[in-house]
Amino acid sequence: MTNPHAPAAPATDPTFTPPSLGKRFGALIIDWVLCLLVSNLFADPVRDGWAPVLVLVVEYGIFLGLFAQTPGMYITKIRCVNWRDGGRIGLLRGLIRGLLLALVVPALVMDGHRRGLHDRVADSVVVDAPRG
Repeated sequence: MTNPHAPAAPATDPTFTPPSLGKRFGALIIDWVLCLLVSNLFADPVRDGWAPVLVLVVEYGIFLGLFAQTPGMYITKIRCVNWRDGGRIGLLRGLIRGLLLALVVPALVMDGHRRGLHDRVADSVVVDAPRG
């Protein structure tokens, strides 16, 4: 039996409209600043450029895998869900998505639903997450 209160899976929802690129970019900027702050605890982010990138990948793995939102996504009211069923993507796919996002170029190759290559590989999509 289907849950009548659950949102439709983005892949099967003909009315699906992706959030704006501004929201996505805003979330990424917030997450990047947090990564710089956290990486400063164990490395010099200016000298050790790998440190904030590592924190970003781990942040995406944990937060997307468990909560479907990074702190930046929470603030900008978006979330990253499974393309096929609208559920969480899990830790492994969150890590893969974060790793590909860190490479930058996959995020720039978008389809009509604003799914970057990193989203398509992880079978995910960014959706609006209004709080009511």
